[in-house]
Amino acid sequence: MFKYSSVFSGFSVNDLDKAEEFYSNILEFSVKTNAMGYIELDIPDNNNIIIYPKPDHQPAVFTVLNIPVENIDEAVNHLVKKGIQFEQYEGEIATDEKGICRSDGKGPDIAWFKDPAGNIISILKE
Repeated sequence: MFKYSSVFSGFSVNDLDKAEEFYSNILEFSVKTNAMGYIELDIPDNNNIIIYPKPDHQPAVFTVLNIPVENIDEAVNHLVKKGIQFEQYEGEIATDEKGICRSDGKGPDIAWFKDPAGNIISILKE
């Protein structure tokens, strides 16, 4: 039988120092350096997420991190003030002028942006 004690996730970046600054100062995560020299996002009541450097890093073309928020409009406004630029999409996931895809009850309202390494992150209404 396949057994495990815990599960964690991770993704790569091209510059660990920039990632640490972004995730701690802009997104306000508690960030620590682990024994391997990688950074970890401290996720309350959950397993940490490891962020590791990769010299040939290619930005993920999918969402690597989803962050639930109570009020998506307030969260977008807060992050815009910190310099975050939200992605604009058309079609099935069309976003409004703020960068929010309004689901009209078909799912959560969601907005996407990128970290300094180009990885896609979302905030979504809880």
